[in-house]
Parts: sequence; structure tokens; C-alpha cells
Amino acid sequence: MNLADLSPAQLRQRIRQGAFAGPTAGLANGYAQANLLVVRRELAFDFLLFCQRNPKACPLLEVTDPGSFEPRRIAPGADIRHDLPKYRIYRHGVLEQEVADITPFWEDDMLAFLIGCSFSFEGALLANGIPVRHIEDGHNVPMYRSNLPCVAAGSLAGPMVVSMRPMPAALAIRATQLTSRFPAVHGAPVHIGDPRQIGIADLERPDFGDPAQLREGEVPVFWACGVTPQAVVMQAKPALAISHAPGHMFISDLRDEQLALI
Repeated sequence: MNLADLSPAQLRQRIRQGAFAGPTAGLANGYAQANLLVVRRELAFDFLLFCQRNPKACPLLEVTDPGSFEPRRIAPGADIRHDLPKYRIYRHGVLEQEVADITPFWEDDMLAFLIGCSFSFEGALLANGIPVRHIEDGHNVPMYRSNLPCVAAGSLAGPMVVSMRPMPAALAIRATQLTSRFPAVHGAPVHIGDPRQIGIADLERPDFGDPAQLREGEVPVFWACGVTPQAVVMQAKPALAISHAPGHMFISDLRDEQLALI
């Protein structure tokens, strides 16, 4: 069976078995995907406040109870310790390693924050004839540190990370209309056009993910990105934090339309 035809539960099972380890864009079309950040309880309040103050970059879908690895609201029975294709382990703000299972790193006082992902609105773009280049070309979405500041919370501060999708200029307004219906997965773009205006010097050198070709007549369109917590963690330097690897998301049981504004 084609991966694109599998349900969220079937995909999570494949991932848990080690049968799939790639980026999740284009999978489980119609279902919401989520970014992940796992922190110890001592940092959890600051991060919850950070999300509340920066809902564009960090729209929360769920926060687990301390020590719980089951996202009961968005995917009952799932296990965030090994249901994502790839994770990142950060120690004192430094990326230590990427792993396929975080069970050995899990601690009883940890909380998991699941944050809306822009992959969730890509089905709406495709259904309306708007190209999604990283799906077309089979690579990860490009992501960049911008100069757009986030609102600080306790020890947490830093720039917004943005994802970019090139498209014909005439479709950018339609893309804005469509994605504005999905504030729980970043909503409308934060910038359209010249990347230098938001501090991005070279589109060919993303900070995360892979570059996407910008064709003649196209403009880059930028959305707030759930990789923002990783940039913030690198700056705050907690003893231990765990995230998804960029582009390797948690696939939930929530339908995209459950998150859309009417």
C-alpha cells in the first residue's frame, strides 16, 4: 500500500516499527500534523507562557501531563517517544544527536508540547491548484531563522523561524485566504516577497530543511514555523530538551477541518 493512502494510526505504526523515517509532508492528507518539544517540568511553565505569547509560531494542539507520553486529545493510544520518524536531542542548547526513539531519554517529570504544523494546510493549497514545491520535488520544506522577534517568556526568547513555499505571484493572495482559516496550524503567511526584509540573506541556504527552487514569475511566501522552539531552546540552553527533527512530524488523528475556522 502507498504511504499516502495510510491512516494516521497505520503511519504511526510503520514509524514505530522503523519502516518509515523520512519527512512527513504529503502524508495522511486531511489530518493535522504536529511539531514536538519535550522539556523537564522546571521549564514547562516558561514554555507554556512562550506559546501563549507567540501563538502564530507556537499554536498549541496539546500538552501532556508530566511523565505522560500519550497525547490523549489528538491521538489516543499513540506514544510520542517513538511515533515520530526522527527526533533531536539538545543538551545545553547544542544538538547532540538525532535518534529514531527517545525512550532512553524519557524522564518522569517531562512534558510534551505538540504544536500545530503548516503541513496541515497544504492539502487545502493543493486542492485549490496552488503548488507545494517540496511535495512536488520530494524533499523537506525550507526553513529559515528570520529577524522577526518572538515575545520573551522567562528564560525563553529568540527569533521566529519561518517556512517558505514558492508560488506564482497571482496565487499568493489565494494562499493567504486559504491558510488564514487555519490559525491552529500557523494561519496566514507572515511575509510575502523580498526575504531580506525579514532577515533572510540567501534562500538557497535554509537553516533547516532543503532549498526549494524559485521559478520565474514566482514569489517566496513565508509562514511562521513550529521549529521556532528549537531556535529558542538553542538560545536558552536548558540541560536537556527533545524535539522532532525538522520536517519529521507527529501525525495526529485530528482532521484538518476540525481546526479550521468556519
